[in-house]
Amino acid sequence: MDEKNGLAERFESHRPHLRAVAYRMLGSRSEADDAVQESWLHLTRADTSGIENLGGWLTTVVARVCLGMLRSRTSRHEEPQGAQVPEPISSDKDGSNPETDMLQADSVGLALLVVLEKLVPAERVAFVLHDMFAVPFEEIAPIVGRSPAAARQLASRARRRVQGADAVPDVPLTRQREVVDAFLAASRAGDFDALLAVLDPEVVLRADSTAVSFGSQSELRGAHAVANNFKGRAQAARPALVNGDVAAVWAPGGKPRVVIDITVAHGKIVEINLLADPEHLRQLDLAILDA
Repeated sequence: MDEKNGLAERFESHRPHLRAVAYRMLGSRSEADDAVQESWLHLTRADTSGIENLGGWLTTVVARVCLGMLRSRTSRHEEPQGAQVPEPISSDKDGSNPETDMLQADSVGLALLVVLEKLVPAERVAFVLHDMFAVPFEEIAPIVGRSPAAARQLASRARRRVQGADAVPDVPLTRQREVVDAFLAASRAGDFDALLAVLDPEVVLRADSTAVSFGSQSELRGAHAVANNFKGRAQAARPALVNGDVAAVWAPGGKPRVVIDITVAHGKIVEINLLADPEHLRQLDLAILDA
C-alpha cells in the first residue's frame, strides 16, 4: 500500500506538467484531463522498477495518448473543439517547472488557435513536444513513428505555420475599432463593395465545429468569398474587446454565442475566426463595447 501511495504522490507531482502538455496538444481542458488520467492508468499497469526518469516516461505516455486522440478526431472527420491554445513556452534544461508550465499553458493566444488546430496530428505533437517543452527529437521520433530527422521536419513545418500567424503586426486598438466598425456596417448594409474595401484580397475565414453546426462554412478564402458570406449578415453582432483586441460578438440576451475574432494588418482584415464552442467562450476575457 505504501508503495502504491508513493507512486501516486510522484505522479501527482508531475500532473501539472502532463496537463500542460496534453492541453497544448488537444486544445481542450476536459480532454487534457482525460489524457492525463489515461497516463496514470498506464503507470499503474507498468513495471516501474526500470523507469529512471518518471517525468520523461509519463510525458511520452501522455503524448502517445494525445496523438491517438488527435488521429481519432481526424478519422471521424471532426473539427477540433475550438478550445484556446496558449502561446509557446520553453522548459529548463533540467526539466519543466510544473507551476510555470500550468500558468503559461493557461495563457491564451487566439492567433495560434486555428493554426495549431489545422496541423496534422504528428506535426502538432512534434511541435508541442519540441518547441514548447524542449523534448529532443530522438525521444519524439518513436512517439510519432518516424525517424529523428523526419520528426524534426514535422516540427519545422509546424513552426513555419505558427510563425506565419505570429508575423501579423500589432495594430492600435483605435485602428482595430475603425476597421471592425466599418466591417460590421458594410455587412449589415449588404454593401459588397464596402466589404471588399475592408478585406485583404487573401483574407481567410475559419470556423470551429460549433459555428459550423450553426450553418457557417468551415473555411473560406479570398475577399470575394468572405464578402459574399457576410453580405447582409451580422445584424445583431456588436463590437467587443476579446483578450485585449477588438473583435465582434453575437450575444443574444447578453450571452455570447459566437465571437467573430478579427485580425487586422495594414488597415485590412486578413483573418476572421468564428468561435462558438461554449467551453472556449467561457474562458475568453470578453467585454462588449458600446456601439
